[in-house]
Formats: sequence, C-alpha cells, structure tokens
Amino acid sequence: MKRPGTYSRRQFFQVGAAGVAASVVTASGRGEALARVQSPPPAITAPRVLRKPPLGELQRIAQSYNLELSPEDLVSFRNLMDGVLASYRRLDQFAEPTLPVKYRRDPGYRPSADENRLNAWYWRCAIKGASSGPLAGKKVAIKDNVCVAGIPMMNGSNVLEGYVPDVDATIVTRILDAGGEIVGKAVCEHLCFSGGSHTSDTGPVLNPHDPKRSAGGSSSGSAALVVAGECDMAMGGDQGGSIRIPSAFCGAVGHKPTYGLVPYTGVFPIELTLDHTGPIARTAADCALLLEAIAGPDGLDPRQSGGVRTEPYTRMLTGDARGLRLGIVREGFGWPNSEPDVDRMVRDAAQRLGRAGAEVTEVSVPLHRDGIHIWNAIAVEGATMLMVAGNSMGTNWKGHYTTSLLDFYGRSRRVRGNDLSETVKLVILLGQYMQDNYQGRYYAKAQNLARVLRAAYDEALQSVDLLVMPTLPMKATLIPPPNASREEYVARALEMITNTCPFDVTGHPAVTVPAGMSAGLPVGMMLLGRHWEDGTVLRAADAFQRLN
Repeated sequence: MKRPGTYSRRQFFQVGAAGVAASVVTASGRGEALARVQSPPPAITAPRVLRKPPLGELQRIAQSYNLELSPEDLVSFRNLMDGVLASYRRLDQFAEPTLPVKYRRDPGYRPSADENRLNAWYWRCAIKGASSGPLAGKKVAIKDNVCVAGIPMMNGSNVLEGYVPDVDATIVTRILDAGGEIVGKAVCEHLCFSGGSHTSDTGPVLNPHDPKRSAGGSSSGSAALVVAGECDMAMGGDQGGSIRIPSAFCGAVGHKPTYGLVPYTGVFPIELTLDHTGPIARTAADCALLLEAIAGPDGLDPRQSGGVRTEPYTRMLTGDARGLRLGIVREGFGWPNSEPDVDRMVRDAAQRLGRAGAEVTEVSVPLHRDGIHIWNAIAVEGATMLMVAGNSMGTNWKGHYTTSLLDFYGRSRRVRGNDLSETVKLVILLGQYMQDNYQGRYYAKAQNLARVLRAAYDEALQSVDLLVMPTLPMKATLIPPPNASREEYVARALEMITNTCPFDVTGHPAVTVPAGMSAGLPVGMMLLGRHWEDGTVLRAADAFQRLN
C-alpha cells in the first residue's frame, strides 16, 4: 500500500478517474491539517450568483401547490421577495462553522483489481492519528458513506462520484484522536439502501468465504475486509440491519449501538429516526474497544437530543456469561424464508451460553412479526423525503449540516436520476406516491406504532437481560448475475431484514456474533439489550466467542 510522503505547505492532487481537483492544506507539525475541496465539475456544482426567481419558475411552483395566481399576482409576490433575498445574499458573505480536520493525510488512491480481490476497497489511504491511545496500532476502514476530508466519497453511487468531503465526520476525528490509523474507505451499497452486496456501482463485494455469494449490505466492504484480515476493525452504518447483515453473512461481529449513542455527524443519512453508525470487528472485544472511542455526544447530532449514556465497554467484558438471563424470542424463528440449519444453530448457541452460566428461557414478542411493516412505512417515506427530496439532510433539525455534500448531491441527483439503483428508484416511486396521496398519514402512524413496538421489547426485557434470535433467516445468498431481472435484484437486496430492521425502529442495541458454520458459510446469532446497555450486549457476545 502507498504511504504518505513528505507534506509541503500545499499539495495538489487529482482524485482518480473522477478528475476532481482538490487540495490538502497542511500546517507544519502533527495535527492541524485542513482539507479544502475545490469546485467539482461545473455541470453539477459551478458557483452561482443567487438570482431572483424567474416568473416561469414561480408559476411552476404555484401550480405544484395548486395555487391559482394570475401573472400580476406572480409579479407582486416576486417583488415582495427582495428583502428576504437580501438576507440570502448576506449569508454568502459569512464563513460557516465547520468540523475540524486535525490530522495529516495523503491523497490515497483507487486500488487496482489485483490488490482488491473482494472488490471491497473503494479507496486506500493512510491517515495516522495520535501517537498513543486505546486504538494505537489498529488499522480502521471507514464505510464510504462517512466524510473523510480530502478522500473521495461515493456512497456506492455514481451520482456521488467525484465528491470529495471537506470535513471529517465526528467518528473519524475520534478514531484518530484515539490513535487509530484510517487505511481506506470500504465499499458500501448504492446510497446504502440494500442488504445485499450487489448494488454498488463499483460492482459486487464478494463474500470472503465464497466469492459467488453476497457479502451482505449495506456495509458490505467493511465486513468483508475485517474478515479477510485487511483491517483490524471498520465502521459500518445501520438503518435496516446494514451493520449486522454483512457481519452475519461474512462471519464478523457487528454492533448496532443504541440509537444516538454514536454521533452521526458527517455521515450520509437515510432517515433521521433510523440512522445508526457503529463498529465491525472480528471480536466483540474489538467492537467494545472501538465503541468506547466513538461513543458519546458531540453537540451536533439531533439523534442525540434526548441525552446519551455511555459505559466503560471494555471493562464490562467479564469473559463469562454467569448471571445473564437470555430470552430466545419465539417469533424470530421460522420465517417463510428461514433455513432450518440457521434456526437450529442459533438455538444451540444460546444453549451453549446457558451451559456457561447464563439462564436461558423462551419468550414471546408477537409484535416482532409486525416490525418489518412498521419499518417499511418509515423507511420508504422517510428516505424519500430526507435521502432524496431533502438532498440527504433535509431541514427542521438543529446540528451540523454538511453543506458541500448537500450541494453536490442535490444537483447531481437531478441530472443523474437514471443512475440511481433499482432499490432507490422503488423507494422514490412508492414513497412519493404515499406522500402525495395519503399526506404522510401512514408514515405518522408507523412512527406512533414504533413506541408500541419498543414497549413490547422493553416488556420482554423486564424478565430477561437479553433477547436472542437469528440475525438473518438465511446464510449468504448467491450474488445475482449481471442480467438478473429487476425482481431478483430487489429480492436479493431486501429479503433478509425481517429480524434486523425492527431494532432500527426501536433503537435497542443489537450485536451479531458468529454462531458457527453451516455448509461452509457463517451463521449469525443476534443479541439485543435494553437502551444504553450496550456493554451487556457486548459482554454476552464476548463470552460466547470465548467458548469457542
């Protein structure tokens, strides 16, 4: 892998095939590096002078809102806009607050096929953090929906190709502050809306156990690289299972933290109430180590507005399961697409924890079977409004907005709509239809029912410490061929989320840990705990790994 050379005061470089000029401005000494990105291709984000709206555009807007305005009305309203437009022009004269970029970095490079055998790296780089800290010596891959200043970010989609962030996400700064080294961006699925690993525009990510099979998504590259030993740990994201799905398919440990525990600032969102980011590693101990470095409020993420409670996660790993009460959730087994060996292996794994000192019982949460339905309404309409119509960030929340991302993606998606994946097109068509014809009623009802769903799990967690079920109903599936039908493409992307997605709705912490191998493929066991008790979840996963 290429290593950074000597840094001059100003170093210019070209960003791969995208040909986007960017500059990395560095100060002498360790730390204090600033990345500044020049304008991307003029067709998409050329600087513009704020213009007064033409009458034709005002007429179009009026018609879209069913306003009956005469030409004279439009002229009148247009003249009334002068005072407000002066405020917009004044905003252009301010420098906005931004996120810190503290550590030197080399521009990195797009790896060739011969050094990217799983097609799991999007970009390679070497960003060294502090000289000491809990992550010292750890090589960390960052999911490619996370902003790393000066390093290209594609988020699995040609629509974003050419975008180079000018900020470091909070989790990036925290990893570097803890002494970790960021060694590259891991491929993720197209705008992260897939549980399969076949939807990224850079091509399928291959399962490290069988290259004909899916690595799972959307954090496909993160899990594959961890299992292949190409990094020590990785960051993933999870809105419907996207940390846990690839971890289960590949045989890693993947932890979806309690909602809001890890700040999402500087990460490309899908749906504000579903967004999670968290660690993937080969061991629960390493997941706990990474979580300890990245957890806690940053004052910039609205997902943390209700308060955050952290724990000393590494110190909570006792190495045994004594005293833990596990409840095997009956409704997490026996789905129509469940594979018998998966169900059997997860039940056996839970009993092994029982023989190691845990108390194992069976519990029932009937509403679990409806979690997918609640999630569908929130994800489809919410993603349409935020991820698409809202240009990834929308409005009406306090926190840090990554304006360079809003600008680039917002313009690009309008001229490259045909390049969106089949899963995203499906979401747009249905989500906008539901909003236009049912005024958001079903989204609202699903959000109200989310409280009922959370209460159902919380009730079960009064009698046990952890809930147990298969992470996924099946083992890794075959990657669809290039000529697969749209129906097969979408099915392989969304068929596996029935057990994972409810906990993105309710925000409970959830970890997948390898339960064993069947037919040469990993099977994942999912452990779920009470809000803010991530340490208990990771303790159980660590105890199980120590049994093997």
